Amino acid sequence: MAKNQETTLVTVAGIRATSKRPTEYFFNERQRIFKLADRAADDATSLKLLRAAHRSGRPLKVSLSLRRDLIERVSEPSSKELEEFSRTRILLENPDRVVKIDVSKIDPTSFNFVDIYQKWRCFRLCTKIIPTYAKAKQIFDFCAQLSCHLPGPYTVNPCIPFQYVRDGCYARAHQMRRIITTRYGYCCEKVFSFGYLGNDQLAVRADKWGGCCVRWWYHVAPLVRVRFRIRRFPKINLVLTMVIDPSMFDKPVLLSTWLSAQEHAPCAEPGRVANVSQYSIQPGSA
Repeated sequence: MAKNQETTLVTVAGIRATSKRPTEYFFNERQRIFKLADRAADDATSLKLLRAAHRSGRPLKVSLSLRRDLIERVSEPSSKELEEFSRTRILLENPDRVVKIDVSKIDPTSFNFVDIYQKWRCFRLCTKIIPTYAKAKQIFDFCAQLSCHLPGPYTVNPCIPFQYVRDGCYARAHQMRRIITTRYGYCCEKVFSFGYLGNDQLAVRADKWGGCCVRWWYHVAPLVRVRFRIRRFPKINLVLTMVIDPSMFDKPVLLSTWLSAQEHAPCAEPGRVANVSQYSIQPGSA
């Protein structure tokens, strides 16, 4: 198979159709946004399969052009492929809520604090939070040094392709979560951002990797809770939500900073709005 071609099983998270633009397809297993190639768009069976998969949640087999973000072919998977898909993709039994948000109205003096604003059910599952920002930065640096663009050997294999910002955040987040929980022994959740309502899309300027524009319908990264102590008031402990995302940043950042970076208006497609319309924090196993 060509380097920029992929055949895989996916589930259809959403379909966005307008009279002025080609229909867009959102797959749970891919953060980028896909459209139908001309041949597939002219195939009534492909359209029928995609719509049915969206309604039922049943996996589909698709052939994708990764260079052009196109769906080249759509077909029914075999029973063996469905069995493997079900075995490897285990859904959360009780996922937490998805919350609407207006990033422009975030008050960082309250939004990032666990005890004030970020009261998520999944935080009850683990209590060993990161004790200092210095430790959080150490964890970030360790993960960043596993980047595939750096020469090996790597302390942990395989390397993590942070430079491939177009897609793969789900895999990078899961590998970093494994490192945070097993190597360092701290709690790690995952934060998801969404931009697919109306004309929304997530739009990011990848300054770390040449400044290209990247667009997604969702993004995910490890979220950690970090304790901060005020020297003048040693009895006051503040716990903040911070995101570990070496694909976008050079250090751990506040949750509000991470969300805001996905609304880079100059990178939005014409007719689309760079907007994080929803977000959610889930257990690390999500």
